[in-house]
Amino acid sequence: MASARLIYAIRHGQADWNVEGRFQGSRDVPLNALGELQADENGVLLGDLLGNRARDFDYVASPLERARETMERVRAAMGLPVDDYRTDDRLTEVSFGDWEAHTLPELAALDDADRMRIAKRAHDKWDFQPPGENAESYEILSWRVSAWLNSVRQPTVCVSHGGIIRCLFYLIDGLDRSAAANLSVPQDRILKVEGDRLHWLPDFDTTVQSA
Repeated sequence: MASARLIYAIRHGQADWNVEGRFQGSRDVPLNALGELQADENGVLLGDLLGNRARDFDYVASPLERARETMERVRAAMGLPVDDYRTDDRLTEVSFGDWEAHTLPELAALDDADRMRIAKRAHDKWDFQPPGENAESYEILSWRVSAWLNSVRQPTVCVSHGGIIRCLFYLIDGLDRSAAANLSVPQDRILKVEGDRLHWLPDFDTTVQSA
């Protein structure tokens, strides 16, 4: 039941591709130095929040390197065995298909088709699906995030991605599709999901982002 749901959701720490504005999607990209620090600090905060209850939680991460590395640093900072967690493919970041590893300016310079796609994405970011095999829209992503949410049976710590957390706001908070797709998702905060309530820890004012 939604009223019993308790999830602490963490976005992976910063990677160099975040700084460069590159579409990461399903690619494996490691954390940079700031990302490692963000993961460590989120682990300290979570350890303070959970205290002796920490071992009662289920710990699950996206299988991608940046999420697993974040989870392991979070657990280390909490004083827990670093590898005692599981992964779930449903928490993998939205796939950007052929756009992965590129920035928007790079794509715009490739050909007219990509320039047209960029304009289409700007008009409807939620439903836009990039070119390429296995590429997804946020709408498609929300289907597997919904399936994961329905599978949660105990208090959970989840490390995933910006797209996953945007879907949580859409699915749980009822945030408008356009607002959800453009929601800024911090990498140095923890999202507490309690029943149908979502709250950033420490407090954070979300803003629209461009990537």
